[in-house]
Amino acid sequence: MLVDFYQLSRDPVDVTVVKLARKVMQAGERLLVVAADEGLRTRLADALWQQGGGSFLANGLADAPHAARQPILISDGCEAPNDARMVILADGQWRDEASAFDRAMLLFDAEATEAARDLWRTLSARDDIENRIFKQTPEGGWREGR
Repeated sequence: MLVDFYQLSRDPVDVTVVKLARKVMQAGERLLVVAADEGLRTRLADALWQQGGGSFLANGLADAPHAARQPILISDGCEAPNDARMVILADGQWRDEASAFDRAMLLFDAEATEAARDLWRTLSARDDIENRIFKQTPEGGWREGR
């Protein structure tokens, strides 16, 4: 399993989720986006829909009807009725259930840096997990860091 740590610096979480979700959709995969806060889940859903023109990213709530058909599900937990193999932990909180996915993307800001470092060390000790860290460039792209 792959765990990608994304250190937010330039763009807020909703913009980052949209960028990552677009890449996941381009790869032909399904996605679960997890956030404990209902307000954040609503903002993320709106950001995914409001891409303008034909470039919106269809999504729905995991507890809504027809969740299994949605390419992107937004939830407060790590159950994926849409059979997603990738998960974005948008609120920066690690959930052990994320280990069941092929790839987990943990988004965290400067305030959560120390907690992310502790999690990195914990996950590095596991043989079944490979960690990577990505830092945002001033132009808005991402580069793998150390």
